[in-house]
Amino acid sequence: MTKTHEGALLLGEKAPLPASPDEAELDLVPNPHKDAAYLVRFTAPEFTSLCPVTGQPDFAHVVIDYVPGDWLVESKSLKLYLGSFRNHGAFHEDCTLRIARDLVGAMTPKWLRIGGYWYPRGGIPIDVFWQTGAPPEGLWLPDQGVPPYRGRG
Repeated sequence: MTKTHEGALLLGEKAPLPASPDEAELDLVPNPHKDAAYLVRFTAPEFTSLCPVTGQPDFAHVVIDYVPGDWLVESKSLKLYLGSFRNHGAFHEDCTLRIARDLVGAMTPKWLRIGGYWYPRGGIPIDVFWQTGAPPEGLWLPDQGVPPYRGRG
């Protein structure tokens, strides 16, 4: 299970890449605008994990959109968390939903969605999408900006 703690403990500190998502830590900081429904987007265009069968690397463009509740996830800790999948063997669907559920469990956002746009293996790209429910009313929700597969830019 991914650890969480309050405050930006990893920010400004030398922090090695965790060996696995289970060893990663997510720093949470207070949301200074709890009264507003606004969107936060993190884009990881070079996400990697390992195929659990072959051990070969898998690559994805991951887009995380969320509406904060009481907490924000600090970006350095999120970067280290996402990097911890580099040597983690799991299928595309499992990686994508693991990230989403870990973030929901850590910070309890008002709303979260994730798009895992996986590059082809065996000629077939696999895209995985998940969200917690309907987005808050009146929220400006931009397109995730990842083109349909055609070499993905």
